[in-house]
Amino acid sequence: MDIDAKRQELNELRRRVQQLEAELAKAEDASSREWPPKGFYASYYAMVGGVMGSIGAIVSLLANIIGATAVGKSPLELIRVYLTFPLGARALEFDSQNGSVALAMGACLYIGTGMLIGIPIYLAMSYLCGKDSALPKRLVVGAVLGLATWAVAFYGILSWLQPMLFGGNWVTDSAILPVWVAAGTHV
Repeated sequence: MDIDAKRQELNELRRRVQQLEAELAKAEDASSREWPPKGFYASYYAMVGGVMGSIGAIVSLLANIIGATAVGKSPLELIRVYLTFPLGARALEFDSQNGSVALAMGACLYIGTGMLIGIPIYLAMSYLCGKDSALPKRLVVGAVLGLATWAVAFYGILSWLQPMLFGGNWVTDSAILPVWVAAGTHV
Protein backbone atom coordinates (compact mmCIF):
# COMPACT_ATOMS: atom_id res chain seq x y z
CA MET A 1 0.00 0.00 0.00
CA ASP A 2 1.47 3.33 -1.00
CA ILE A 3 1.65 6.40 1.21
CA ASP A 4 -1.15 8.29 -0.57
CA ALA A 5 -3.55 5.40 -0.03
CA LYS A 6 -2.62 5.24 3.65
CA ARG A 7 -3.17 8.97 4.07
CA GLN A 8 -6.51 8.74 2.33
CA GLU A 9 -7.55 5.84 4.59
CA LEU A 10 -6.36 7.75 7.67
CA ASN A 11 -8.36 10.83 6.64
CA GLU A 12 -11.42 8.63 6.06
CA LEU A 13 -10.99 7.09 9.54
CA ARG A 14 -10.62 10.54 11.14
CA ARG A 15 -13.80 11.70 9.40
CA ARG A 16 -15.60 8.57 10.61
CA VAL A 17 -14.34 9.15 14.21
CA GLN A 18 -15.62 12.74 14.10
CA GLN A 19 -18.97 11.51 12.81
CA LEU A 20 -19.24 8.88 15.59
CA GLU A 21 -18.21 11.41 18.26
CA ALA A 22 -20.90 13.82 17.04
CA GLU A 23 -23.52 11.06 17.10
CA LEU A 24 -22.48 10.02 20.62
CA ALA A 25 -22.55 13.61 21.87
CA LYS A 26 -26.04 14.05 20.44
CA ALA A 27 -27.25 10.78 22.02
CA GLU A 28 -25.70 11.59 25.42
CA ASP A 29 -27.19 15.07 25.36
CA ALA A 30 -30.65 13.67 24.59
CA SER A 31 -30.43 10.99 27.30
CA SER A 32 -29.23 13.46 29.94
CA ARG A 33 -32.26 15.66 29.25
CA GLU A 34 -34.63 12.73 29.90
CA TRP A 35 -33.48 12.07 33.46
CA PRO A 36 -34.97 12.78 35.88
CA PRO A 37 -38.31 12.77 34.09
CA LYS A 38 -40.13 16.09 34.06
CA GLY A 39 -43.66 14.74 34.35
CA PHE A 40 -45.32 11.89 36.17
CA TYR A 41 -43.02 8.89 36.69
CA ALA A 42 -45.30 5.93 37.46
CA SER A 43 -42.57 3.39 38.23
CA TYR A 44 -41.14 5.63 40.94
CA TYR A 45 -44.53 6.12 42.59
CA ALA A 46 -45.32 2.40 42.38
CA MET A 47 -42.00 1.44 43.96
CA VAL A 48 -42.25 4.02 46.73
CA GLY A 49 -45.89 3.08 47.36
CA GLY A 50 -44.94 -0.58 47.66
CA VAL A 51 -42.11 0.15 50.07
CA MET A 52 -44.26 2.52 52.14
CA GLY A 53 -47.12 -0.01 52.16
CA SER A 54 -44.75 -2.73 53.38
CA ILE A 55 -43.42 -0.49 56.14
CA GLY A 56 -46.98 0.45 57.11
CA ALA A 57 -48.01 -3.21 57.27
CA ILE A 58 -44.99 -4.08 59.43
CA VAL A 59 -45.72 -1.21 61.83
CA SER A 60 -49.40 -2.20 61.94
CA LEU A 61 -48.50 -5.82 62.63
CA LEU A 62 -46.05 -4.87 65.39
CA ALA A 63 -48.62 -2.57 67.01
CA ASN A 64 -51.18 -5.38 66.91
CA ILE A 65 -48.71 -7.88 68.40
CA ILE A 66 -47.96 -5.51 71.28
CA GLY A 67 -51.63 -4.59 71.73
CA ALA A 68 -52.87 -8.19 71.66
CA THR A 69 -50.24 -9.23 74.18
CA ALA A 70 -51.17 -6.30 76.44
CA VAL A 71 -54.83 -7.38 76.56
CA GLY A 72 -54.02 -11.07 77.06
CA LYS A 73 -54.68 -12.35 73.54
CA SER A 74 -52.47 -14.31 71.19
CA PRO A 75 -49.77 -12.03 69.75
CA LEU A 76 -50.73 -13.10 66.23
CA GLU A 77 -54.48 -12.74 66.77
CA LEU A 78 -54.73 -10.34 63.85
CA ILE A 79 -53.00 -12.83 61.54
CA ARG A 80 -55.31 -15.63 62.68
CA VAL A 81 -58.33 -13.49 61.81
CA TYR A 82 -56.64 -12.39 58.58
CA LEU A 83 -56.10 -16.03 57.59
CA THR A 84 -59.80 -16.83 57.97
CA PHE A 85 -60.27 -15.39 54.50
CA PRO A 86 -58.28 -18.07 52.69
CA LEU A 87 -58.59 -20.83 55.33
CA GLY A 88 -61.96 -20.33 57.02
CA ALA A 89 -62.69 -21.01 60.71
CA ARG A 90 -59.79 -23.42 61.18
CA ALA A 91 -57.38 -20.45 61.06
CA LEU A 92 -58.76 -19.30 64.43
CA GLU A 93 -57.42 -22.52 66.00
CA PHE A 94 -53.79 -21.83 65.07
CA ASP A 95 -51.30 -21.21 67.86
CA SER A 96 -47.52 -21.45 68.28
CA GLN A 97 -47.63 -25.28 68.37
CA ASN A 98 -50.40 -25.83 65.82
CA GLY A 99 -50.08 -23.88 62.60
CA SER A 100 -46.95 -21.84 63.25
CA VAL A 101 -45.86 -22.11 59.61
CA ALA A 102 -49.30 -20.95 58.47
CA LEU A 103 -49.08 -18.01 60.88
CA ALA A 104 -45.64 -17.08 59.54
CA MET A 105 -46.92 -17.28 55.98
CA GLY A 106 -49.95 -15.24 57.04
CA ALA A 107 -47.66 -12.52 58.37
CA CYS A 108 -45.82 -12.48 55.03
CA LEU A 109 -49.14 -12.35 53.19
CA TYR A 110 -50.21 -9.45 55.44
CA ILE A 111 -47.05 -7.52 54.60
CA GLY A 112 -47.39 -8.37 50.89
CA THR A 113 -50.98 -7.14 50.91
CA GLY A 114 -49.79 -3.92 52.55
CA MET A 115 -47.25 -3.53 49.77
CA LEU A 116 -49.86 -3.97 47.04
CA ILE A 117 -52.41 -1.68 48.69
CA GLY A 118 -49.67 0.88 49.37
CA ILE A 119 -49.22 1.51 45.65
CA PRO A 120 -52.65 3.02 44.89
CA ILE A 121 -52.73 4.77 48.26
CA TYR A 122 -49.38 6.46 47.57
CA LEU A 123 -50.50 7.38 44.06
CA ALA A 124 -53.65 8.95 45.51
CA MET A 125 -51.65 10.78 48.19
CA SER A 126 -49.26 12.13 45.58
CA TYR A 127 -52.17 13.36 43.51
CA LEU A 128 -54.07 14.87 46.46
CA CYS A 129 -51.12 16.33 48.37
CA GLY A 130 -48.69 17.26 45.63
CA LYS A 131 -44.94 17.30 46.11
CA ASP A 132 -44.52 20.04 48.71
CA SER A 133 -47.42 19.67 51.14
CA ALA A 134 -46.94 19.88 54.89
CA LEU A 135 -46.72 16.80 57.11
CA PRO A 136 -50.06 17.42 58.90
CA LYS A 137 -51.86 17.49 55.56
CA ARG A 138 -50.18 14.25 54.49
CA LEU A 139 -51.09 12.59 57.80
CA VAL A 140 -54.74 13.59 57.49
CA VAL A 141 -54.98 12.55 53.84
CA GLY A 142 -53.22 9.25 54.64
CA ALA A 143 -55.59 8.54 57.54
CA VAL A 144 -58.64 9.31 55.39
CA LEU A 145 -57.35 7.09 52.57
CA GLY A 146 -56.60 4.30 55.07
CA LEU A 147 -60.09 4.50 56.56
CA ALA A 148 -61.62 4.55 53.08
CA THR A 149 -59.59 1.46 52.18
CA TRP A 150 -60.80 -0.25 55.36
CA ALA A 151 -64.44 0.62 54.68
CA VAL A 152 -64.30 -0.60 51.09
CA ALA A 153 -62.31 -3.74 51.89
CA PHE A 154 -64.29 -4.78 54.96
CA TYR A 155 -67.81 -3.66 54.19
CA GLY A 156 -67.77 -3.36 50.42
CA ILE A 157 -65.96 -6.62 49.66
CA LEU A 158 -65.25 -8.94 52.60
CA SER A 159 -68.69 -8.67 54.23
CA TRP A 160 -70.27 -10.58 51.34
CA LEU A 161 -67.28 -12.38 49.76
CA GLN A 162 -66.06 -14.28 52.82
CA PRO A 163 -69.50 -15.75 53.68
CA MET A 164 -70.03 -16.66 50.03
CA LEU A 165 -66.66 -18.44 49.71
CA PHE A 166 -66.10 -19.85 53.20
CA GLY A 167 -69.47 -19.86 54.96
CA GLY A 168 -68.52 -17.45 57.74
CA ASN A 169 -67.98 -13.78 58.42
CA TRP A 170 -64.99 -13.80 60.75
CA VAL A 171 -63.10 -10.79 59.39
CA THR A 172 -66.02 -8.37 59.81
CA ASP A 173 -67.40 -9.96 63.00
CA SER A 174 -66.78 -7.38 65.74
CA ALA A 175 -66.79 -10.13 68.40
CA ILE A 176 -63.67 -11.60 66.77
CA LEU A 177 -62.03 -8.43 65.47
CA PRO A 178 -63.24 -5.20 67.10
CA VAL A 179 -64.12 -2.43 64.65
CA TRP A 180 -61.61 -0.02 66.20
CA VAL A 181 -58.80 -2.56 65.78
CA ALA A 182 -59.77 -3.24 62.16
CA ALA A 183 -59.94 0.48 61.38
CA GLY A 184 -56.75 1.19 63.31
CA THR A 185 -54.75 -1.31 61.25
CA HIS A 186 -55.52 0.77 58.17
CA VAL A 187 -54.61 4.21 59.50
